[in-house]
Amino acid sequence: MSPTIVSPDIDVDQSGQLGDDHADLFHVVLLDDDDHTYDYVIEMLQKLFLLSPGSAYNHAVEVDATGRTVILTCEREPAEFAREQVHSYGADWRMPKSQGSMSAQLEPAAG
Repeated sequence: MSPTIVSPDIDVDQSGQLGDDHADLFHVVLLDDDDHTYDYVIEMLQKLFLLSPGSAYNHAVEVDATGRTVILTCEREPAEFAREQVHSYGADWRMPKSQGSMSAQLEPAAG
């Protein structure tokens, strides 16, 4: 007896785009500032998002160079949770002028 293969039901309209039943996706964007070190960014991304040291470092470089980096793309509710995790991570103990967490924002992911 051969195995039965079942494909998922995905609502695709005539243009090939996902239909209305597909949830909107959002980018969680980490924003640069001068109050946090590379070590802070790397540590935070590893602890909160389970990124590898190399991936976390690459995000630290990108946020420093461009002012922003997309750390996660997902549906709204988990994206809001991720943003709140960044906002509640706390100050960078390595920098006396650091008064709090880094900033992050949500942006709609281009469809």
